[in-house]
Amino acid sequence: MADETDVLTKAGAWRQAVAAVALVGALGVGTWALGGTSSSDGDPSPATCSGGEAEKADRGVSGAQLCEALNRPDLAELLGTPGEIAKIADGSGGSLTFGDQEIATPSARVEFGTYTVTLSATYDRLPVDGSAALLGYGARQQKVLGRPAVLYPDRTTKITFRFDGGDSDSRPGVPASALAVAQDAKDSGGSFDVTLWRTDGRVPDDAVLLRVAEKVLPTVPGWAAGG
Repeated sequence: MADETDVLTKAGAWRQAVAAVALVGALGVGTWALGGTSSSDGDPSPATCSGGEAEKADRGVSGAQLCEALNRPDLAELLGTPGEIAKIADGSGGSLTFGDQEIATPSARVEFGTYTVTLSATYDRLPVDGSAALLGYGARQQKVLGRPAVLYPDRTTKITFRFDGGDSDSRPGVPASALAVAQDAKDSGGSFDVTLWRTDGRVPDDAVLLRVAEKVLPTVPGWAAGG
């Protein structure tokens, strides 16, 4: 048996390398929790956030809090697919250590039939302004909700997990749109990152990503304090 999952990676870009490792680490703890259970009348129920219950956020927001912010009732409508029901919703904490620096990397993911959306926080103390040069062709610096941001195209990596003892495998996945927004208006370091990709492999519309980010980010705990 095998299970396939798309995760976001970005070769050579520090900010997205951190986000990618955070997502892969969360997947390594266990398969993203499956929602969409059936109700008594046979209609599917939306996935509810799972994972992260025991997580303690020593600094910043937790994966569970990110999931609660992302998995909002109107998310499918914001994506332009009203009526779709979330199949998966989960959040995870975690951190990375580089030298003597520990970087908190909480993340969350909500998956629909058409889209998958992820929300993560990167506490790397690096500014967002100027990072377009690191992210390559198509990256655009701009302002989102009054804060420095960078919008750029990316691509997922499809990872196959084997449950029969076989080796896992990875290969190029589908196009993704990604947005990093400074955690505070002064851009003193760190970002909130929203990514979006389509199951059918079509390039996501940046306008959809921005619409989701502009609604979701102000509901993340601590967002107002960074204004």
